[in-house]
Amino acid sequence: MPSVSHFEIPADDVERAKAFYADTFGFAINTIPDMNYTMVVTGPTGEDGRPTEPGHINGGMFAREGNFANFRGPIITIVVDDVETALADVKSHGGEQLGETFEVGGMGVAGYFTDPEGNVLGLWQSAE
Repeated sequence: MPSVSHFEIPADDVERAKAFYADTFGFAINTIPDMNYTMVVTGPTGEDGRPTEPGHINGGMFAREGNFANFRGPIITIVVDDVETALADVKSHGGEQLGETFEVGGMGVAGYFTDPEGNVLGLWQSAE
């Protein structure tokens, strides 16, 4: 069964959002300049960067621009075996693919879709 991998927070002002989540909740904020992406760590992690305590899930933050300009609200990302197959299932059940799938730094493949209610969600296929 697929699981939830992480969350993403679209932001109009990424610096403001980074400060808010770090100052308000104490989340560790790690910017990845080459990817124009910010990692958000909500609790203790192991050497692999994954949470080590139940109840924690890590995520990321990105600027609302380009293909992501209209993304509103937090996005949960679901781990699947194959993004393309999952997107075909999404479409056959009334959802809609948003943009093209893309590789993420050799770590895996990502894609986005809307469900029949208009919510934006992500899909993640690990390269492992």
